[in-house]
Amino acid sequence: MSVFMPRLRRTFFWLSCLLIALASWRFLLLGVELSMPFVAYHALERPLAFYAHVGLAPVALMLLPFQFWQGLRQRRPDLHRWLGRGYGLAILVSGLGGLVLAIGSTSGAVAALGFGLLALLWLGTTGQGIWLAIRGRITEHRAWMIRSGALTFAAVTLRLYLPFLFATLGEELGYSLVAWACWVPNMLLAEWLLRRDRNRPVEQPA
Repeated sequence: MSVFMPRLRRTFFWLSCLLIALASWRFLLLGVELSMPFVAYHALERPLAFYAHVGLAPVALMLLPFQFWQGLRQRRPDLHRWLGRGYGLAILVSGLGGLVLAIGSTSGAVAALGFGLLALLWLGTTGQGIWLAIRGRITEHRAWMIRSGALTFAAVTLRLYLPFLFATLGEELGYSLVAWACWVPNMLLAEWLLRRDRNRPVEQPA
């Protein structure tokens, strides 16, 4: 059971990232109004920011599992770095787009602030992680990329929570709540994992 659970978590992580990323591009086939009716007004009022966000955020989500693939980092470090550059660029463009969308949101101040903070933290944690990698501070780089990954994974948790929140609280209140619920627990979990690893005793050689 102890071997099975980590494998199950990894499978869920990979599948959820890849499937949600692909599903996020459904607007290419169905159109924005049919596939994303709740935010379709952004496509008319601020199309550059909208398509930057919905077009490139799935790229970051799709690349996320590869960034945490230990075997790839060890066997193909050059490929890991190139995928990391793609991950960072996708977040830069889609994060700026998401920030513009949050500022222009008509869903209320609570939702706008939640998504706006998500965009700022997404940009900030990823930028810090990349800067540390350039400086060769790999241990710190990994910690900041765990934070970045937790925020990228908000694309998955949002879609897990949203149907339940809409069904129980209604669209307006549910959307305001998911603007925070999709990323705050992720960040708390990331910080707990990082603190746990820092406090874990180092085994001394016999």
